[in-house]
Amino acid sequence: MRAFVFPGQGSQKVGMGGELAEVSAVAREVFEEVDEALGQNLFKIMTQGPEDELMLTENAQPAIMANAIAVLRVLEKEGGIVLADKADYVAGHSLGEYTALCAAGAFGLADTARLLKLRGQSMQAAVPVGVGAMAALLGADIEKATALAQAAAEGEVCAVANDNDPGQVVLSGHKGAIERAIAMVKDHGIKRGVALPVSAPFHCPLMQPAADAMAEALEKTPPGTLQIALFANVTAGIVTDPAEVRRLLVEQVTGRVRWRESAIAMKEAGVETFVELGGKVVGPMIKRSAGEVEVASASTMGEIEELAKTL
Repeated sequence: MRAFVFPGQGSQKVGMGGELAEVSAVAREVFEEVDEALGQNLFKIMTQGPEDELMLTENAQPAIMANAIAVLRVLEKEGGIVLADKADYVAGHSLGEYTALCAAGAFGLADTARLLKLRGQSMQAAVPVGVGAMAALLGADIEKATALAQAAAEGEVCAVANDNDPGQVVLSGHKGAIERAIAMVKDHGIKRGVALPVSAPFHCPLMQPAADAMAEALEKTPPGTLQIALFANVTAGIVTDPAEVRRLLVEQVTGRVRWRESAIAMKEAGVETFVELGGKVVGPMIKRSAGEVEVASASTMGEIEELAKTL
């Protein structure tokens, strides 16, 4: 069994998609459709920068999605692959869940781009700059991270945002609480705490205004039928019902990304091969979480051609 997985924020870099667009008209069509849907030249920002503009959440989210869907479309149209025939499940890390749903046919490309633009804008607007923060805990399991978050909160928000793999957990919340958590890592047997260069505290209760905005948007643009079952971030479980998908996408804004649990659950469901499209970020996390599984990835034309031979 095989799962196709999609990266989240942090995987963006200037130059992304450029090489693929040069050699593939199919990829160019994806980037043009996204630009048209958003009414901006996002592809120019992706390929030429400036980096600080690409790093803006409202640009990074649709850019990462567009890059991954371009890879998928090239694989499908030029590699002769039908994803629904080759994938038993899809999953994506945070914003990557939208990419996964686009890949599974639940959202069209233009709608996915617009939803992610709004998601980025509303997440940024939910908390004033400087009020929130995030930190990666290295050498921390979920139990140690949870205990640290509770100890550092002191009446403020300090929550586990991402349970990425057995040695990396991300905390999110008020800046003071996150700074306290970083200072206290050694007391909790955690190797290191690193402040993340993010503009807002994602996946914690402070994101409630963004969750409300997405609830409204997803009512107007609800997901359709999924051709491939999704492993959802907030439950680490299988979901196929569009109404349930919609509810979980709203919950995901304030909820924990259970990536480690998702990797283990997918393996337990029989998945032996994981294919990451558009990055090399979430695949290694899956390997560290699920152990004896095959992990492949593709972003360039050469990698797509090699992948197509194995599917």
